[in-house]
Amino acid sequence: MKKLLYILFISLFFVSCKPTSVIVTSKAEAEKKGLYKKPGAKIGTQKSVLDKKIDAKVVEKKNSDEFKVVKRREDGSYNGLTFEELSKQLVETATDNIGCAYRSGGENKLGFDCSGLMCSTFKRFDITLPRTSNEMSRYGRTLEPEEIQKGDLIFFRTLGSKVINHVGMVVEINDDEIKFVHASIKKGVIISSTKEDYYGKAFSHVNRILE
Repeated sequence: MKKLLYILFISLFFVSCKPTSVIVTSKAEAEKKGLYKKPGAKIGTQKSVLDKKIDAKVVEKKNSDEFKVVKRREDGSYNGLTFEELSKQLVETATDNIGCAYRSGGENKLGFDCSGLMCSTFKRFDITLPRTSNEMSRYGRTLEPEEIQKGDLIFFRTLGSKVINHVGMVVEINDDEIKFVHASIKKGVIISSTKEDYYGKAFSHVNRILE
């Protein structure tokens, strides 16, 4: 019985990040679409509003002590970078891993899982995040749709899960669509969209780690 329960647990874990479709699966394709930029390049301006309600339970907690953010220094910077510069570099760092394989517990180019990709990306800038997507979802400030920008973290409850079990990073917003980079079990690190039925239904909320 214990062995059967263990196999069932492992099976559920490995489908928790499973997507039904893919937007971008390679750096070349991402660069062609203007989503992957080498250091120094710019990603288009986002001024759109996501036309979907943010998870009400999360919004209730947004001002609680449970949420922590990385704050600017007295000079208004993050280790010498402005908010815009750091957000841009976070996106560039995350998308530089497009094409890397999925690996449970992975945090490097040999393979990433969804939260491992986010932890690795922020760690490059001396920012430590909780290791799981569920813990990560309680870190930062939950955003209203009009506040969302590139570099923010986007969270999902996939396969009917009652808790957050998937995370990505916002790379572009177009009207009611959010494109995000994440680690998918089947395709590895890719860029997907909330326009995809799978992610649209599973969407929970977006948090900002930087304030």
